[in-house]
Amino acid sequence: MAKASRAEWVKRVERWQDSGLTAKEFAAELAVSPNSLTFWKWKLGRERSTQNDAAKTTKPVAKAAEPKFLQLVPTHSEAVEAASLEVVIGGDVIVRVPRDFDEHTLTRVIRAVGAR
Repeated sequence: MAKASRAEWVKRVERWQDSGLTAKEFAAELAVSPNSLTFWKWKLGRERSTQNDAAKTTKPVAKAAEPKFLQLVPTHSEAVEAASLEVVIGGDVIVRVPRDFDEHTLTRVIRAVGAR
């Protein structure tokens, strides 16, 4: 018997899995070794697993999530009185914003701190 191609083994393994037969029973019908049948099942499964792993690692890196909620906390400390507001991020980062702040710069700061 001539050596079967990979494509033939793919079809054989698919038919075997659909048949509900054991490797020994199905291999007897094809006149092939049950060891060859189980080897090809393992080999094809491993190839699929490797391809899936590769696909997972080549996904684009997601951007850091933009903050969806920023809590503004009024304070009465002397250091803050000069500022018109404070932005508290994640409960542990406070950004004091002066009255004459640059909106573009503040947006960049909040994005940078929120991405940490």
